[in-house]
Amino acid sequence: MTKIIINKIIFYSFNKIKFSKLIKKNGLYVFPAAPALTKIDKDFEYKNSLINSDYVFLDSGFLCLFLLFFKGVRVKKLSGLKFLRKLLSYLRYKKKKLYLIDPNSLHSNKNFIFLKKLNINKVESYVAPKYKSKISDKKLLGKINKYKPDFILINIGGGVQEKLGYYLKKNVRFKTKIICTGAAIAFLTGLQAKIPKIIDIIYLGWFFRIIFSPSQYFIRYFKSFKLLFILLRSKIKIINS
Repeated sequence: MTKIIINKIIFYSFNKIKFSKLIKKNGLYVFPAAPALTKIDKDFEYKNSLINSDYVFLDSGFLCLFLLFFKGVRVKKLSGLKFLRKLLSYLRYKKKKLYLIDPNSLHSNKNFIFLKKLNINKVESYVAPKYKSKISDKKLLGKINKYKPDFILINIGGGVQEKLGYYLKKNVRFKTKIICTGAAIAFLTGLQAKIPKIIDIIYLGWFFRIIFSPSQYFIRYFKSFKLLFILLRSKIKIINS
């Protein structure tokens, strides 16, 4: 396992992941992509949510390539999409409670139908409001504390989902797993571009999203180049174990 510490945020790179062992650990799992990571130098609430996450994985191909070319460190990318595929495979036919936090009712309905086809039946969902910078959602918290899910899957946008995940981590009254994979489930339901596994492996998921919806994603990913300048002036520490 390799730990990459960037501005107090600990990213994990596993050469070999024993998913069945990892997924038994409670806590906050996040997969920040490059567009969201550009906020770490200005958005304190976002950066703090990453610092206080239990597992921050290397979802960003941009970051992986930076570490290779500028630091000479080869790391293992683990995208939210790959993790979600493994999670859903793990949950099939199991009597585990899953709670979805979705961006709108269309996504919520699609997700429910999709999960039912996978024989994942203990599912409840919540359509998230438009959150402000500092997140508080007592209605959601009450529903989660009542339902007591084994897994909370946050399917809203990067930069916000991590803040919501940290808010829930601090306030839920029981131990659970809070997983921030954002739009990943939409790739599987067809609401976003279906990304082949090989494309995810070679770091071109962002390109597929642009092709699928250029007006929505081109500027977003173009602005991600700002991350290069943030990383160049950041303190980066590599720990191998």
